[in-house]
Amino acid sequence: MNRAFGFVERARQLANSLQWVALGVARWTLGLEFISTGWGKVHHLDRVTAYFGELGIPAPGANAVLASFTELICGTLLFVGLGSRLAACPLIVTMVVAIVTAKRDELHGVTDLVGLVEWSYIAILGVIVLLGPGGASLDAVLARVRRQSNT
Repeated sequence: MNRAFGFVERARQLANSLQWVALGVARWTLGLEFISTGWGKVHHLDRVTAYFGELGIPAPGANAVLASFTELICGTLLFVGLGSRLAACPLIVTMVVAIVTAKRDELHGVTDLVGLVEWSYIAILGVIVLLGPGGASLDAVLARVRRQSNT
């Protein structure tokens, strides 16, 4: 029995030591996705504005600029791991708005919701908000520098 508990403990320690990998992959994946979509939207604001107008989003021009630059800037911050927890929050809001406006006709129940890529983004962003960006981030580097300067 002790052998089993020892194995479980070693597995837990290994998983904890690799948490930075999972958080890094999550940040890099979503960061690149949002940089890509934000870049495309910023360079085609007229199309995004027209689409937002079709969806009935109020002030479509202003909201197109807001959503486009939110994806580009927050995606970049997420990718490099700077202010990651804070940067994830506007992206969550953007995805909630996307679900409520662009995807609402596809929703007929919880299974439809969890099947949306936007929901997956929300879930991953929530993990980043709660757990932080991980050790392979500018946030972690700055924290280490701050700790070293305080000693």
